[in-house]
Order: sequence, then C-alpha cells, then structure tokens
Amino acid sequence: MPSARPKPSDTSLGERRGLIATASHAGLRVDKALAEVFPDLSRSRIHGLLGLGAILVNGRPPKPSAKLREGDRIAVEIPPAVPSDLVPESGDLDIVYEDESLLVVSKPAGVVVHPGAGVVTGTLAAALLAHCGALSRIGGVTRPGIVHRLDKGTSGLLVVAKNDEAHRSLSAQFKGRTITKIYAAICLGTPRPARGSVLLPIGRDPRHRQRMAVVTAGRAAHTDYEVTEVLGPASVLRLTLHTGRTHQIRVHMAALKCPLVGDQTYGAAALAAKAQEPCRHALTSFPRPALHAEVLGFTHPVSGKPMRFEAPWPEDLQRLRASLKEAIPGSRGGSPS
Repeated sequence: MPSARPKPSDTSLGERRGLIATASHAGLRVDKALAEVFPDLSRSRIHGLLGLGAILVNGRPPKPSAKLREGDRIAVEIPPAVPSDLVPESGDLDIVYEDESLLVVSKPAGVVVHPGAGVVTGTLAAALLAHCGALSRIGGVTRPGIVHRLDKGTSGLLVVAKNDEAHRSLSAQFKGRTITKIYAAICLGTPRPARGSVLLPIGRDPRHRQRMAVVTAGRAAHTDYEVTEVLGPASVLRLTLHTGRTHQIRVHMAALKCPLVGDQTYGAAALAAKAQEPCRHALTSFPRPALHAEVLGFTHPVSGKPMRFEAPWPEDLQRLRASLKEAIPGSRGGSPS
C-alpha cells in the first residue's frame, strides 16, 4: 500500500512516498504503476523524477522500460517545490465560482491554458496567478493550479486548484473518472445512429506527429454522443467524456466521418467545402473547432459537496447555429431521427 502522505504544508520541504508492488502491479512499467497509485503525479512528472534518479526500485534507479514484480519496493523522492517562474499578467477572467480551495472559470476560445510550445505570455495560468497571488504547485512552475486543460480553440469550464490539497483531490477524481465533463459541439454531417458511444484508442498519429489519431496501440478512450439538432449539413451534439485523451472529441468525431466544424486538423475543411450554399460560407469561415465545455461536475475537495456548473454557449457558437438555421429554407432546424 502507498505510504502515508505528508500534509500539504510539508511540500516545501520535499516529500517521500513509497509503494510495495502488489500482484496487480506485476508486469507494469514503473511509470504506469506510479501514475495509477499517485494520480496527482502526471506521467511527465514521473519521467522527470526518473531522470533525476529520484525513483528507486529495490534501492536502485530503474531503467525506463523496467517492469515491476510483486514485492518490489519503490521509493519516490519528490524535490521541494520551487517558486513559480510564471509571470502574473492581468487579464479578464470569467469566474463562475470561487472559494478558498478552488476556482471554476469559463475560458474563452483562443486563450492558451498554460505556457508551452512557443507560447509564453497571454495564458490563462498567468491571469489566474495575478488574480489569486498563489496557486497549487503540483502542476509545476509553468502550470500553477492547472488540474486539467482545454485546447486553445475550445471554450468552456475549467476547475483550478488554489492549494496542493485541492489539487491532489481533483487529480484523483479525474484519474478515477468521477468528474462529469459534458461538451456541446457542432459537427459536419450527422452521426448514425443519432446516439451512441465511441470506444476507440487514441495515440500520436505516426504520420503526422502534431496530430492524434485512432491507433491500435493507443490509450483507451470513451466518448458518448447524442445528436440534439440537425441543421442541414451540420448537427448539434451533446458529448460526455469518460476519459480525457488529447483531442479526444475531435479525433472520435473525425473517426465517425463527422469532424467538428472549423477543425481543419481533422478534416473539416474538405467536407465544409462540399456543402451547398448558403450553408457553405458559415461552415468554411468558422475559425476554430466548434467545441464548448458546457458542464463540469466534481466533488468539492474539502466539503465533499457535489458541485456542478454550466456555461452558456459563447457568442460565436450561437451565431454559427443561428446562421445555419437561417440558411435552411423554411426550417428551424430538424431533430435527429
């Protein structure tokens, strides 16, 4: 069993954790086993600790490919937290809820959640740091408070941890798949059947490394979808995420031959160009994947109270839907059959 964890206030002094591998861990890589047992440690964080020699198996640094055996003793030394090197930046925040442990914010499309891939300024994390003064440190020096993320082009709800205790609790809920995550989207075409589940593994596209794809060796991914409105060559969807893979909804809808409107990475441009006027212009000119994180639910990390939040559609999605409805002669939008 995992060793007892120190109180959050002790993290500035560093932290030690231990694990004795059980039969269920046998055959697993060290990083995978630790990610399962300690959900607040991301896979990238674990790899970094392995590289530092901060993880030992039976007293010795393991090879990255090493597989565990029952009874193996794993020791993890987490270095003291270092001050964030993220520069706070004032910015408009749409705060839906806030207390001493967390915030729920509605992120606009076009804003990057945290620095990375050449993006240094103008991030949501920088604006949050300016607003709060301090956030949890578990995410690292460029991701204070960030428990999960949305793509730059996706709008909607995010929960942010103010302290390490809240971060650990929320991370465990995401890892345990007890978080409610419901999205609204507009896709090209209409999925058949009108309601269903997509259970297709997702991994890095072997031909295009900047994209994700359905690949046999990918990680399990589960998306439920429901068509709520048919708008000629497009449809409005309600999507429930049961896993949180990179680009999951975008990849799964593309696999159904119904990519999200505006998602040029996953095939929307070619389909939109084939649509008849007057819908074609609305479909080809939408500048981002038509995706919005509409509902977010979780258990409060301190009170244990169920929390549920909803964010209305942003104006650009509302305009797109209205344009498509107006473009369909004599129609207010059809319902799925």
